[in-house]
Amino acid sequence: MGMLSPPGRLGRPADSMRWLATFTLARQVPSVICMTAKQHTFDERPAGDQAHVRQRRAAAGQASAGRRWPVPRVLAAGMVMTCAAAIAAATGTATAIRAAATTIPAGKAAGAYAGNTAGAAGAGRGELVSATPLRTLPGKAAVKTELASDGFSTRYARYGVRTYRLVYRTVDAKGRPTTASGLLALPIGGPRVLTAVSFTHGTENYRGDAPSMQPSGWEPAPVYTYASAGFAAAAPDYLGLGTGPGLQPWMDVPSETTTTLDMLRAARGYLTSHGGVLRRRVMVTGFSQGASAALGLARALEDRGDRWFRLGALAPISGAYDFQGAELPALLSGELVKLNPNPRLGAKISVIYAAFTLVGFNRVHHVYSRPGEVFAHAYAGTIERLFDGHHTGVDLFNGTPATLDKLLTAHGFALLRHPAGGLATALKIADGVCTGWAPSAPARLYMATRDEQAVNASTWHCRAQFKASHRPVPVINLGTPDYQGSRHYGSNVAGTAQIVRWFLELAR
Repeated sequence: MGMLSPPGRLGRPADSMRWLATFTLARQVPSVICMTAKQHTFDERPAGDQAHVRQRRAAAGQASAGRRWPVPRVLAAGMVMTCAAAIAAATGTATAIRAAATTIPAGKAAGAYAGNTAGAAGAGRGELVSATPLRTLPGKAAVKTELASDGFSTRYARYGVRTYRLVYRTVDAKGRPTTASGLLALPIGGPRVLTAVSFTHGTENYRGDAPSMQPSGWEPAPVYTYASAGFAAAAPDYLGLGTGPGLQPWMDVPSETTTTLDMLRAARGYLTSHGGVLRRRVMVTGFSQGASAALGLARALEDRGDRWFRLGALAPISGAYDFQGAELPALLSGELVKLNPNPRLGAKISVIYAAFTLVGFNRVHHVYSRPGEVFAHAYAGTIERLFDGHHTGVDLFNGTPATLDKLLTAHGFALLRHPAGGLATALKIADGVCTGWAPSAPARLYMATRDEQAVNASTWHCRAQFKASHRPVPVINLGTPDYQGSRHYGSNVAGTAQIVRWFLELAR
């Protein structure tokens, strides 16, 4: 499903019970760059490539002038008026977006995320609000050093990488206008025309752990991998994470779909304004929670949810595609405890997933009226605050009990065993990612044997659903890859290495 990220560096091991309590603490938010009309000359290639660039331009009879990039106007983080608010106040676009935004009703049945996306960009969705340069890895050697330190494969590193935080317009889970942030990574010295890879990340509780907020480590490593291989890699932070306002609607695939699609639109707008081009085909992948988001995006692209982008390939990793039929039974029966090499850690993961399920789904669907209906008295007054995006993994780990029986009331247990009302609706939508459609583009489902978080039954369920739609999709079993004692996290590392190779083959 996508538990909170492991420690940022493989080189800083933690024992298996401290592992959940070693999340990155808050970092200072960098300054924001609002794009202005004034421009200056800047070439994104490293100095060592300049002679080669000039030779190519001369051979092609092109002028040797560099690309034109906007001059940034820097605003200190924490100012009362953000770039988005300033632009909306100056142009009145907030009202226009509100009037034209596409609304996906909270109670709509499974598959709601598949459509209702076409034309929304014309109403402001996907419009770039700001771009913040983050990090430059000047050559493939620097990328290899970074990836190796994070435990990821370096085999397909070809280019240096430059990253940016994009803030862009989108809609929230109720269809209201808002903004979101995400990480864009581009190959330094790569071709002008690029294929996009959309990577959607696993579950994060703390907004500072989102991809665009992390300069190195677990979250940006897959993005660096794809960018260094020559792709334009885009990773949304999701609603309520990164710099986005509000709360995260966890596992709400419709809003994850719109946020991810709008991130692609913002990335295309950024590249276009700087002389680059994104091809129509998008390679779509994601891990854990992001695997479901990847399927939502793929379905929207197959249904012509965007005027430009089309699905090029689909490769989700270790997703919870059958929440009600596989994940919740595994959680409640103790299977997640048995699958985990450390049973105490497995019990803690079960607790946090149960809390995520009830609190997260309640933000979009009416699951409960008061926390005390489903959470024990000792935690009813504090549990929702732990999921406000401002509490770290340490806070979440320390603020929840060791076992489910200490967390849930009898009604809470009964609701998870026999979902009804808003929870049943939420699960129907979440479990619809593989139902009633099948990708026509090349597709593969990746999983690890005996995954201790996203149980294998979910992947086999998705495969069966696709087969029922007359489109067999192969399952790629990654074996038992290990990342800091976790096969689930290991599947992201091993899967990324295999998927980047496959995407390169398809992009030829």
